Amino acid sequence: MTNPFMEEAIKEAQKAAEMGEVPVGAVLVKDEKILCRAHNITERKQDILAHAEMLVMKEALQKLGTKRLTGCSLYVTLEPCPMCTGAILLARPDRVYFGAYDPEAGACGGKIDLLCGTPFEVYGGIMEATCSDLLTTFFQSLR
Repeated sequence: MTNPFMEEAIKEAQKAAEMGEVPVGAVLVKDEKILCRAHNITERKQDILAHAEMLVMKEALQKLGTKRLTGCSLYVTLEPCPMCTGAILLARPDRVYFGAYDPEAGACGGKIDLLCGTPFEVYGGIMEATCSDLLTTFFQSLR
């Protein structure tokens, strides 16, 4: 089953892959419209904080002129890591949708679950095969 917002996040992930970045993309949605989009740029910026989720949330907060993402949904192609999940906890979007589970560093149920017991709605496995394939193909090309 496809999801139009996850499809847009996948397009962002593809941009990251084309740049030699780990292919993770994210979009932030408010009122059923994409407010911002981003992809990983950790290598290009030499910045460990430049994850797609961090970038898209930062831009959205600036656009909205607030410190909370109430009424928003975050779509990301890979399960957020602990750092990004911490930022999600602080920014408080209503919902988080992710594609591929990350059994090594996922913090929304893959490795650990930092959102368990919180008021967040979290949905994993959205277009999982497509998101996983992007990552698998990218890492195979490096070997």
